Amino acid sequence: MNTNFFNQIQQLDFTGVLQLNISKGAETNLIVSVLLNNEQCGDNAKNLIPPLTFNATPQEFDEGFFEQIKAPIKTVSGVMVDMEKFLKQMEIVKQQSAMEKEKTEKAKKEKEAKDKKFKDGMAKADQLEKEGKFREAWMKVPDITEFPEKADEIRKRKTALSAKFATPSLFGEAEEPQPEPSQEEETTPEPPKTDEVTADYPIDETDEEETEYQ
Repeated sequence: MNTNFFNQIQQLDFTGVLQLNISKGAETNLIVSVLLNNEQCGDNAKNLIPPLTFNATPQEFDEGFFEQIKAPIKTVSGVMVDMEKFLKQMEIVKQQSAMEKEKTEKAKKEKEAKDKKFKDGMAKADQLEKEGKFREAWMKVPDITEFPEKADEIRKRKTALSAKFATPSLFGEAEEPQPEPSQEEETTPEPPKTDEVTADYPIDETDEEETEYQ
């Protein structure tokens, strides 16, 4: 006798293992329970889904059993599949949440370390300023490129320190006064040279001859 039993099982839409328990009931009736189990579903709530239980005569089962279980089996199968998808999505959400938390914690630690570095630099500058080491203090003030969010505070601090520097010369050192020349080094100016004095009147040749004759 051909009942097409397994062909009709094949036509059912389900994922997992379909379990049929058949026992005899009162008189000629049969008690059939159908339970769908999906091992891939990790949600323990699936265990709360009750089996489908039917109590009917063999003839009634032959005529309408598969029509009775077709829709419920499909529904239960879909619920379990959705439950598994939900669990996987929740796992992804947890992982992403953990990653975001780790990212947030990392950013927080980096910010705390950066803030500490800035405070330490400013504190060192304050200490050097108290010691009168203004140039060294200026050098210890944090760099604007490393702390752009503190640009205004850094500029003001460096400006205040640079105003206390000693005025440098052209070559970066204080200019030394030049010594005054001593009296010994002073020289007496020479009198100006004059030409030989010439007579303003002519010489009488006759007088020269008379002198020689005498």
